Amino acid sequence: MEESEYESVLCVKPEVHVYRIPPRATNRGYRASEWQLDQPSWSGRLRITAKGKVAYIKLEDRTSGELFAQAPVDQFPGTAVESVTDSSRYFVIRIEDGNGRRAFIGLGFGDRGDAFDFNVALQDHFKWVKQQCEFAKQAQNPDEGPKLDLGFKDGQTIKINIANMRKKEGAAGTPRARPTSAGGLSLLPPPPGGKSSTVIPPSGEQLSVGGSLVQPAVVSGSGGTTELWPQSKPAAAATADIWGDFTKSTGSPSSQSQPGTGWVQF
Repeated sequence: MEESEYESVLCVKPEVHVYRIPPRATNRGYRASEWQLDQPSWSGRLRITAKGKVAYIKLEDRTSGELFAQAPVDQFPGTAVESVTDSSRYFVIRIEDGNGRRAFIGLGFGDRGDAFDFNVALQDHFKWVKQQCEFAKQAQNPDEGPKLDLGFKDGQTIKINIANMRKKEGAAGTPRARPTSAGGLSLLPPPPGGKSSTVIPPSGEQLSVGGSLVQPAVVSGSGGTTELWPQSKPAAAATADIWGDFTKSTGSPSSQSQPGTGWVQF
C-alpha cells in the first residue's frame, strides 16, 4: 500500500450493536436468533472508510470517536463480512487488532435501511476496485482489448432501394401541369359542369339584341350538355345623319327647327 493514498469515507451510521457469537459448529451459516439480541456487548458508531483497494469497518465511540475495533475488508462478499441466514439486519465481521490476532463478532442495525446502506457501500467500493483493475490491464496491453470491426464480412452485401423512394416522393409532391395554348400561355381548366345562367327562350322565339332579332345558336357546354346562345345578325349600314333619332318628334316639322340657326330643338 502506498503512503500517498488518501482515506475516503464511504458510509457513517450513528448507532450499531456488537454481539458475542457462539462458535460455528457446522457450515450452515450464522443465525442471529442464537445471539442474545436484547443484551448487546457494545453500542456505538460505525464508519466505513477506504484506502486504496481495502475497505475498513471501524467501530467508534459515538461521543469521543475512540476506536473500539476495526475490520479490514479486502474482498466482498467474503470471510471478512458475512450475512446471517435468518435476518437482513445482522452480519458477522472479522476484526483485527494490528498484531495478527483476529476474532469474529456479530454486528446488528436497529433499522433495516441502515443495514441496506452498509451492504451497498461495500458493494460499490469493490465494484470500483474491479473496474480499476480492468482499466490497468487495458492500459498495459492495449492490443489485447476487444476491437470494433465495422468492415464487411466475406460475401456480405447491403441493398438500398432508391427507386421506390423517388416514386413515393414524386407521387406526393408532383403538381398537375396546366394546359398551354399555341402562344405558350397557360390556360385555366374549364369550370365544373353545372346549370347555365343564360336565359334560353322557348322554341320558336327570337331574342332581341341591340334592337335586332337574332336566332339562338346551339353551343356545347363544358359538362357535355348543349346550350342555346343568341347569334346577332349583321348590323345595318349606319345612317348618314347620326342625329336622326333626335330630330324626330311628335310636334310639327316647323316647330322642330328654325331657319338660320344651327341648333336642333329637343
